[in-house]
Amino acid sequence: MFRLGYNTNGLAHHRLDDSFRLLADLGYEAVAVTPCVSGLDPLRPVAGEAQALRVLAEDLGLELTLESGSRFLLDPLRKHRPTLIEEEPGGRLMRREFLEHHIDLAAELGAPLLSIWSGAAPEKEGAPPEILQARLIEELRPLLERCDKAGVSLSLEPEPGMFIETCADFDRLTAELGGDGASLGLTMDVGHLLVTGEALPEDELRRRAGALAHVHLDDIAKGEHIHLPFGVGDLNLAAVISALLETGYSGVAALELSRDSHRGAQAAAEGLAAVRSAL
Repeated sequence: MFRLGYNTNGLAHHRLDDSFRLLADLGYEAVAVTPCVSGLDPLRPVAGEAQALRVLAEDLGLELTLESGSRFLLDPLRKHRPTLIEEEPGGRLMRREFLEHHIDLAAELGAPLLSIWSGAAPEKEGAPPEILQARLIEELRPLLERCDKAGVSLSLEPEPGMFIETCADFDRLTAELGGDGASLGLTMDVGHLLVTGEALPEDELRRRAGALAHVHLDDIAKGEHIHLPFGVGDLNLAAVISALLETGYSGVAALELSRDSHRGAQAAAEGLAAVRSAL
């Protein structure tokens, strides 16, 4: 059975060690850690911080995964920039080195998986998709190689509004990666499927069970990319949980409520209760 986790981007006002204890006390089995200015900042490392968190997670029985979606860590003026598909080679290099730090951090934490995304196409460039795809592939290959050496799995999340937006986009990317494509896992956010409308989340979970490496759980109103607590949007949570159980998914399924940090402890408790009711 999958391990239920919670993404620390929904506990942005909590210290990471307090988040670990809070989630373990509630009954969570995993934590999807988003390094940020509040903790594990890969650009300003604190000696011993990762090792202490690894020991704490082991003591609490928590499995860790690593997320790379911090908002303004690289550029204080632009959210999620630069990306792996920037027009400027220096920007692409900055993001790749940032992710290399995450790979090393994942290994230090004992986290077996790092989840990433492509980033959005540069707004003013207007480059054709084949150029953006070539840039992404060029940056992914060394990251996959570094992950292999570090014993960390790399997983990519299709994200509404980004270059790799749908599962079909993910398929085209892995096909063009050739032999390296088999090394890239799929992070599926069930709510995103309600934004793109490509398929029902429960159907896509069954269809892609073999490639599924990581799962994000959240509710979303159809067509609107705003993560919501369960029961507020259009997600059929019971159907999603049934699909995860039927397919034998054994990874981490992490609630992602990044807009609810102001009520993070309450949101985490409510989310866990909703999943338990759906089991």
